[in-house]
Amino acid sequence: MRRLFVLFAAVLVAGCTSSQPDRQTLAEAPAAQVYEPVIYTPTEAPAVSRRAYSAIVVDAKSGKILHEEEANSLRYPASLTKMMTLYLLFEQLDRGVLSTNSELTVSAEAAGRPPAKLGVKAGVPISVDTAIRALAVRSANDVAVVIAENLAGSEEAYARAMTSKARAIGMSDTVFVNASGLPDPRQVTTARDMAILGRALSSRYPRYFAYFSTPEISYRGRKWKNTNKLLGKVPGVNGIKTGYIRDSGFNLVTNVERGGKHVIAVVIGGRTGNSRNAKMTELIETYVPQASGGSILSIF
Repeated sequence: MRRLFVLFAAVLVAGCTSSQPDRQTLAEAPAAQVYEPVIYTPTEAPAVSRRAYSAIVVDAKSGKILHEEEANSLRYPASLTKMMTLYLLFEQLDRGVLSTNSELTVSAEAAGRPPAKLGVKAGVPISVDTAIRALAVRSANDVAVVIAENLAGSEEAYARAMTSKARAIGMSDTVFVNASGLPDPRQVTTARDMAILGRALSSRYPRYFAYFSTPEISYRGRKWKNTNKLLGKVPGVNGIKTGYIRDSGFNLVTNVERGGKHVIAVVIGGRTGNSRNAKMTELIETYVPQASGGSILSIF
């Protein structure tokens, strides 16, 4: 496992110290604005509106913003965090550092995380495949820590890597301090940043992105259905991720591919899961017809 830490660190340095970030084409992003990476200390947390609504809909092919409301305002990501937890894991799979059959060790620290969880046991390894499904379907906090510890040695180190990667792909206002999205006032994002991450996941890792449409998983005799209730109900929806903590409200990032069109939509701060889903469905039905056809413009 030490070899894996070294490889992960080397990849992180190579990927996050370049003077030029990966290209982004979210059309209405403030091009003249310059951001510097910020890591909040335990005594410094930004002012964030609790349970406040924000949303954005982006044409994934052109990068054009079709709709936005408070899209650049700071919010708590909750389990949308796990999108970046998986992004870094997909990166290691893509580079051949890991395979889906690779085993991940489980620590007592990881096994002790509060729900939602898969129920992993300390000392009993799980496969990378199981880990991905646990995050994409169950949104398992315990397995998020398993991934972090196996790739970076600690959750804190992994969170720093997550923030560095966020900057590298254009997520200007996001700070990660854990891998699960469990409450921490320093862990913040915006609807715009989550749209960038959703677009990057679907564009760069289409092979692994398919995990987000898994309808259900089973582990140690228990079964769980995907937390994204729009799968199989709204035509074209094939991911991505739900999230909820008390201070965030109900969050959802959705990928929709329908009739040759492709959009990423984000809703943060829904009052209930049902009202969030209804709002997301409304946005999808309103803005998918306005999206472009043709080929996707590369964002890397």
